[in-house]
Amino acid sequence: MRYDSKFMVETDEDVYPPSDDSILLIESFDIRQGEKVLEIGCGSGVVSIHCASNGGIVTCGDINKKAVALTKRNFELNGLSATIVETNLYSNILGEFDTIIFNLPYLPVKEEGDLALAWSGGEDGLGPLPGLISGAPEHFLPGGRLIVVVSSLMDQGALASALEGHEVRTLAELPLFFEKLSVLEISL
Repeated sequence: MRYDSKFMVETDEDVYPPSDDSILLIESFDIRQGEKVLEIGCGSGVVSIHCASNGGIVTCGDINKKAVALTKRNFELNGLSATIVETNLYSNILGEFDTIIFNLPYLPVKEEGDLALAWSGGEDGLGPLPGLISGAPEHFLPGGRLIVVVSSLMDQGALASALEGHEVRTLAELPLFFEKLSVLEISL
């Protein structure tokens, strides 16, 4: 799936904007027509908009109320539809999905506030990854996949521990001047 800048995407100073990691994520995987997709941490909605425009049946959510409102507005601007909810991981998610996506808060910092939830992954940088993995099976259709963005700045030992026992495939990488981002597909 190629990033298509033809879509209108408004931003909000209190919501994580489309960034290099968002584009890397979009360009790293394909969506089949009718594929049921869940995006956790939708931010502005840019990833979910691309999934919906490529035929995905999209449910998305964010812990940040302003992100939920912004995503709804961006879907309307682009004439697309999705189920959009306020959620903390799977707390308000109903249904089963072929693909679950999360551009994780992966920086190893501990900051507070609505916007900081988009990047602050705690001391090890894993943030909600362990909960995302453990909760995924009850939301997967057979053959489901989990797609996440991780960073070389994360505690690599903690990341390896979180992924242990799961089949992991690297879909894309982006070296930046201070870190390397990777998009991982995890089969549970």
